[in-house]
Amino acid sequence: MRHDPLPPPDFAVAACRLTIDVGACVANWRAIAARSKGATGAAVKADAYGLGAEIIAPALARAGCRDFFVATIEEGASLRRLVPDARIFSVSGLWAGQEALAISRRIIPVAASPEQLELIAGLGGALEHAVFIDTGMNRLGLTAEQAAAYAQSGGKPVMVMSHLACADEPDHALNARQNESFQPLAALFAEAESSLSSSAGILLGPDYHYDLTRPGIALYGGMTLGGFAPRPVATAEARVIQIRHAKAGETVSYGARERLSRDSRIAIIGAGYADGWHRAASGAGVPLRNAGAAGGAISLAGHTAPILGRITMDLTMVDVTDIPEHLVRDGDYAEFFGPNLPIEDVARAAGTISYELLTSLGKRYVRRIV
Repeated sequence: MRHDPLPPPDFAVAACRLTIDVGACVANWRAIAARSKGATGAAVKADAYGLGAEIIAPALARAGCRDFFVATIEEGASLRRLVPDARIFSVSGLWAGQEALAISRRIIPVAASPEQLELIAGLGGALEHAVFIDTGMNRLGLTAEQAAAYAQSGGKPVMVMSHLACADEPDHALNARQNESFQPLAALFAEAESSLSSSAGILLGPDYHYDLTRPGIALYGGMTLGGFAPRPVATAEARVIQIRHAKAGETVSYGARERLSRDSRIAIIGAGYADGWHRAASGAGVPLRNAGAAGGAISLAGHTAPILGRITMDLTMVDVTDIPEHLVRDGDYAEFFGPNLPIEDVARAAGTISYELLTSLGKRYVRRIV
């Protein structure tokens, strides 16, 4: 049976749509680079935090970014064709069976264990590598003793890295302790570059910058901290499918936990947790949220409207009673985050972080690049 090719999706009439402002992302990178003492790379793992590495990485490369960080060798291999002249680091290192792919695509694995270092050494210098040293986060990394032993053995990484656990809390004592621990460990490898800070760490000041900073979330419009407010990059919208009228005392959504205290107008928005609107942002009846907020909100016609009841897989109910009736109609678009609703505020209301919102965006969005 023959199937005619589908026409390209039409952003103007899409049920869910996502606008990605690449210029804003580049502007954010330049602003961070201006604050960094040394060079500035970019974290583009998880498909550039859900926004599309195929559009973000080349734009950053054109702006002058020369170092990109991904999670896996496979991510790096896909990225190579987009940034042919850049260095690409795989922060999960290298595993047996990936050697040929890493060598052919010139991916730099970031080794975090003696076993990974042994695997890389067995390649006889065919692959550059970096090392990751744990300085207090207890996530990935060589211990200080393992790093010293590797240096004494003549190991020659191109970069030495660590990661701050509490950089988004500038006064946390662990920041200074990790920095103090990292300095002598980086010095063990005199010929290697050093890198400690991602987005929040950069704002701690030049003592944390070393040779290369590696911003992530700040590139994509998240993380307002220390006077730095990145430009919004992503705007997520979905259609109003229906406007309903409900009486005081009636309930809304699953579980009947949201009981209306007044006669209400309810906008039914055509997006739910399958589209990245976390159920924890529901207006009521979701015990897993403990964010100190009553629930999330959306923006319609320049007005903010609270979410009612539990967010469902494909639908979100919103109280539009206080918005003039002529401003909200079936078919209008509601903004879940963007210029009217900062993504950090949206994430906080759901008891999560902007990273998780961006990387949870579903597949139903029609995307527009500006």
